[in-house]
Amino acid sequence: MLTFLAYAMIITFMAAIMTGRLSALMGLILVPILFAAIAGFGPEIPDLVMDGLRKIAPTAVLLLFAILYFGLMIDVGLFDPLVRFVVRKCHGDPLRVIVGTCALSMCISLDGDGSTTYLLVVTAMMPLHLRLGINPLILPAVTVMPNAIINVAPWGGPTARVMSALHVDVGQVFVPMIPAIALACAGSLAIAAYFGLQERRRLGTIRFDHVSDADLEEQINEATRAVVPRSALLKGFNAALTAAMMALLVADVFPLALVFMVGFAIAMVVNFPNVADQRERIASHASSVLNVVAVVFGAGAFTGIMMGTGMTDALAQSVVAMIPDAAGQYIPLITAVLSAPFTFFLSNDAFYFGVVPVLAQAAAEYGIPAEVIARASLVGQPVHMLSPLVPAAFVLVGLAKVEFGDHQRFTMKWSILLVGLMLLGAVITGAVPIG
Repeated sequence: MLTFLAYAMIITFMAAIMTGRLSALMGLILVPILFAAIAGFGPEIPDLVMDGLRKIAPTAVLLLFAILYFGLMIDVGLFDPLVRFVVRKCHGDPLRVIVGTCALSMCISLDGDGSTTYLLVVTAMMPLHLRLGINPLILPAVTVMPNAIINVAPWGGPTARVMSALHVDVGQVFVPMIPAIALACAGSLAIAAYFGLQERRRLGTIRFDHVSDADLEEQINEATRAVVPRSALLKGFNAALTAAMMALLVADVFPLALVFMVGFAIAMVVNFPNVADQRERIASHASSVLNVVAVVFGAGAFTGIMMGTGMTDALAQSVVAMIPDAAGQYIPLITAVLSAPFTFFLSNDAFYFGVVPVLAQAAAEYGIPAEVIARASLVGQPVHMLSPLVPAAFVLVGLAKVEFGDHQRFTMKWSILLVGLMLLGAVITGAVPIG
């Protein structure tokens, strides 16, 4: 009964948000509470929700101050030089802009944090996309695809989780997957090039070659978003502060939430010593912060109920039960295929700590080592990053100003293609044997 309700809840939730019947926030709150009540957990719902909220709180704090920080940096024009450089180099060519956005996301994703990547890439590149009239759904698509692939790095969330859950090391899990990751990265650039060719045919190319320097400067200014220009000294300080924060992020010596809290406070006091100006800047970003943080807490309620009611365990056991004895040798391939839908419908924590150990235990009975299952479980990450249970996904769509359902429908088929490429690379190199 619990297994049936778990599947029914997921189907109901996805149908509600993808058809526009409910917003993601309303669905994350109402649907799990309804199904928990049907399952007989009515009196326990408050405790289950609060447990989920406690686990998600650090992420919510991180996103709150990260959005405020990068919003402030946009206001003072920190990213304007990058936009100016790209505008000049792209010469108004949508193909170059879109592929450049994808490559930029791929590089910045090396920090292992999706929210930071989205904040940096979208805020830097969105003015140029708007200036050229590029389909607004392309920017979040070419930003999330390479990020989902690079997120498989050892310091990224999924690999760290599966190594902890199965007690395997980096050399056993990540190194054999490098060729598959490289193939998927090449695939994301090829998809970006396809989008770029389509947009070039639709929009043409805005040539900057034969205009005066004054006209070029005016057109570039339209692609930048500094609302409160700062002096050269303050610009240097803002760049140094941001670089220091990124270094702390990569070094992982302090909690990320603390880094952004302190960084935001320092940047605000230095750039806007007047308290009234500080209030004005915070108020200007209040709507973006509220929308994202509210959905993050909604996701906490959803996962709290999923895990607290035992629905996650029920889903894991049901999948293992579906695997016939004759197919035991194909468990790595089955795990790789299932990793996409499972990491979409479940959080990474639920999948890697709840489902993968069960699959690894079943594989061990056929002599398949745990590291093979660990590698196979990473294949579905390009689809996972489109899940409504990924808090950073709402940062992306919020910054890109697109609807979450529209983003999913536009990007999903390409993410599935990347999953296929990653699986192909893993099978060819033997990282994930097929039998």
